Amino acid sequence: MPLPQDISPVNSELMDSLCKTDDMDWIPMEADPERGFMKVLWTGPETGAWAALFRWYKGYVAPPHKHLSPAHVYVLSGKLQVRDGILEAGDYVYEPNGMVHGATTALEDTDYLFICNGPVLFFDDDNFTSYLGWEELERIQEQHEKQKPA
Repeated sequence: MPLPQDISPVNSELMDSLCKTDDMDWIPMEADPERGFMKVLWTGPETGAWAALFRWYKGYVAPPHKHLSPAHVYVLSGKLQVRDGILEAGDYVYEPNGMVHGATTALEDTDYLFICNGPVLFFDDDNFTSYLGWEELERIQEQHEKQKPA
């Protein structure tokens, strides 16, 4: 029996995508390219959401920041100091829109999955210092690909 209506996608660009993460490069992070790396898994221009794997070596410090949208974190290995808590391998945390953090520190070499529904705004005592959202991630990925040897 046929379906009562056509459910084929209107926009084929919204089809599922597959990342073979073992085949992807770790991209050095501008804040500390010796200890911070990421793999951009997905960016969603239609919603502003994005997903990335982060690898922070012991001692990496992410600057203070504010979530301008909710985010999900799942720690794959290692240990992170986040505010007054410590996240360890297997821990999951939901961070609501508007959450403000001080610095986040890798207490051990740490890999974690980060899924964010929009941008994150970084700051210091006096200024906004950077902004990370889907457009910036696409620019970072593009720049990395351009710098790779042919």
